[in-house]
Amino acid sequence: MRRVALMFLLSIAVAAAADKDKPFASQPAAFYPHHQTQEKVTIAAVPYSTEEQQAEAFGKARPYKYGILPILVIVQNDTGKTIRLNLTAKYTGGDARGLESMRPSDVVLFDGSSGNWKVPTPRPFPLPQKNKKGPLNTPEIEGRAFNVKLVPPGESAHGFFYFETQNWPDARVDLNGIKDAESGRDFFFFEVPVEK
Repeated sequence: MRRVALMFLLSIAVAAAADKDKPFASQPAAFYPHHQTQEKVTIAAVPYSTEEQQAEAFGKARPYKYGILPILVIVQNDTGKTIRLNLTAKYTGGDARGLESMRPSDVVLFDGSSGNWKVPTPRPFPLPQKNKKGPLNTPEIEGRAFNVKLVPPGESAHGFFYFETQNWPDARVDLNGIKDAESGRDFFFFEVPVEK
């Protein structure tokens, strides 16, 4: 009987570990109701403000609970050429007008108890110091941030941008920094509506 119970617990642990290691995936950009297409490049922007969405993307971390709105951006390249990305993102909606995205390395420094960020202070001597772990200091925050630089023809890329705001109705994300990799020609900037 003990052996059966041990095998059962072991199978649950293996299933949980496999689920945890499952890579985060997105649908194609055109699948989402709020997307924009220009010159055969389609971009979608999806706010991750619900508990279910955040659990899927960030495990136990809940950025939106602490005032950080993660927005998933999906870029689909159907141009027939490789595109180079150096994306910058701004959020416009409600009180936020042209709010620039936060660096993921800043998001993980957030200290949920005092409502601010832990900025490491330089010390005069290289003494080891304990790195206090905040509620958003998880590998998923930086690991799932948008950092793709090239998208081959027929491929897509996705990742998160983080904004210190709430999810306003009728908001949009302005994205800039898309070029034809071969010619260096810039694509127009994208104004992608964000679904509430």
